[in-house]
Amino acid sequence: MDPLDTHLSGLQAALPEFRTLASATLPRWGELLARHLGTGGRLLVAGNGGSAAEAQHLAAELVGRLRDERQPLSAIALTPDSSAITAISNDYGYEEVFARQVRAHGRPGDVLMLMSTSGRSPNLVAAAHAAREAGVRTWALTGQKPNPLSRACDETLACPSPDSQVVQELHLVSVHLLCEYVDLALPMVVDALEEALAR
Repeated sequence: MDPLDTHLSGLQAALPEFRTLASATLPRWGELLARHLGTGGRLLVAGNGGSAAEAQHLAAELVGRLRDERQPLSAIALTPDSSAITAISNDYGYEEVFARQVRAHGRPGDVLMLMSTSGRSPNLVAAAHAAREAGVRTWALTGQKPNPLSRACDETLACPSPDSQVVQELHLVSVHLLCEYVDLALPMVVDALEEALAR
């Protein structure tokens, strides 16, 4: 079979179940994130390889904007700082590369999103454990369950495909949809905050 047909067939096969899982998760995550970020909270986000690029993409959309003009929101990707990554890896081992940054930047009530096509990356599992110790809420975007990362996190959106490329593409869809839901909920958060300040 042609690679194009194979790839698109795999993506098409995953979409119905993904739609069901995403509709039960992403609107709620978007509302929670809008409430948290809209009142000064912070999102931390991390992944390895292609998922590192997805993590940076999510942070960029929140600090910048997806579509319409709005306030900048605090989102920090833990992947781009090469000095921190190499120093932590050298001193503590690569498994601690994100966990140590979570301990540094995470505050109680913040949110950590971890992205992994396999859900088996030890450094992401370690970050989830560090977040729990710091009182940081943990969400994961992974491939199929069961996997260690989904077990370590408070909530998981597990993309239903055995193909890591399809999973990564569904993660990108999830990033865009999450930002859409944040943007939908944010005006209500801002209005409520302004009303509270006016009292």
